Amino acid sequence: MFFTAYASFAVLLAVCLALELSACRSKLAGSACTNPAFLHFQRDYYQVYFLALAADWLQGPYLYKLYQHYRFLEGQIAIIYVCGFASSVLFGLVSTSLVDWLGRKKSCILFSLTYSICCLTKLSWDYFVLVVGRILGGLSTALLFSAFEAWYIHEHVERHDFPAEWIPATFSRAAFWNSVIAVGAGVVANCFAEWLGLGPVAPFMVSIPLLMLTGVFAMKNWDENYGKKRALSKTCMDGLKCLLSDRRVLLLGTIQALFESVIYIFIFLWTPVLDPHGPPLGIVFSSFMAASMVGSSLYRIATSKRYHLQPIHVLSLSVLIVFFSLFMLTFSTNPGQESPSESFLAFLLIELSCGLYFPAMGFLRRKVIPEKDQVGVMNWFRVPLNLLACLGLLLLHDSDYKTGTRNMFTACSVLMVMALLAVVSLFSIVRSSAELRVPAPQGQADPSSLEL
Repeated sequence: MFFTAYASFAVLLAVCLALELSACRSKLAGSACTNPAFLHFQRDYYQVYFLALAADWLQGPYLYKLYQHYRFLEGQIAIIYVCGFASSVLFGLVSTSLVDWLGRKKSCILFSLTYSICCLTKLSWDYFVLVVGRILGGLSTALLFSAFEAWYIHEHVERHDFPAEWIPATFSRAAFWNSVIAVGAGVVANCFAEWLGLGPVAPFMVSIPLLMLTGVFAMKNWDENYGKKRALSKTCMDGLKCLLSDRRVLLLGTIQALFESVIYIFIFLWTPVLDPHGPPLGIVFSSFMAASMVGSSLYRIATSKRYHLQPIHVLSLSVLIVFFSLFMLTFSTNPGQESPSESFLAFLLIELSCGLYFPAMGFLRRKVIPEKDQVGVMNWFRVPLNLLACLGLLLLHDSDYKTGTRNMFTACSVLMVMALLAVVSLFSIVRSSAELRVPAPQGQADPSSLEL
């Protein structure tokens, strides 16, 4: 398993490099890339945001291992994860309003403080302290995914008056470097935890200086901005009306809840499935992130002018890959007949499908959900998503850990069958909808619009 992890990581890195070099050669520099004022503004944003992302990713590989190191049982660890999911739901519902009221800059500084405290709680062997830390982690994650982006968009449009068309360029580059940072974070975490022998708590301690720098740079280099005050009840009611009035939105929400709840359960399970066989967890995590990066690159290639697949096709493929992977896992985790290499391959396929899924889902959400209802609809999407993940962890992990793990993968397979049915229903609705297609190159027919 040790050799398999390193060999897979090397191969995936080589594939990532080849795909990205090919993409770089085909890109043409736009006016946004050569504007000195814009580039300086981008650097100020990236300096803070990338530090925050690095601190977040460092904590991924050894979270479960740390709780296991403290001698907690599988069920106890599941409850800690459930507390994190529950806090993500609660804080996710109010994070946008909180950030708008408190101020985006102050919210980013608050993120650095709460996440630092979350990391410090990992030094404690006390169960209650670790639960509180996980709850703080849910708050910090909600702030990470709301405050930074909201600050940037306001500064970009309102203060600097740059063209709104340049915003996707910033977030596209941020998404690429987010993947690179995630891959590197796994290697760094592995270095501190295993190569230097400092144990599973070490990556969390390494995160703290990065979080402190995040707060310091935001305080020093950023200006404060605020959003419009919006009543949470009105936002949620408008989102619910949009959800119930448009079947496309309802199906998208169903697919997201089913798919992403399975991914949350996968995040919990990969360590106990692979760790007994002695792999370097940081390198395994980096391999996962590299596989996801490959999936993102394949999405860009698939929807390019050369191949011109539509996002709905890619979404269907990603759901199908996850179903196949979970089917593999129901056999590779069979008690007494475990096959860690097959499980590792299945996990890599799940991560690759995530790289395909998230840009495809993002494209369809932007096209289907009106901008004014995005926040409210996403709040409703998160509720069943986290409920499914929490119920899965609480109900399916019985006293026999190995049997419970296999049962969980079986149940996840059922969820993915339901997601496939929702994708088929969505495809039957949107197949003739021009607005949900990537525009075909001029002078070329859209092959997906041709009927047999």
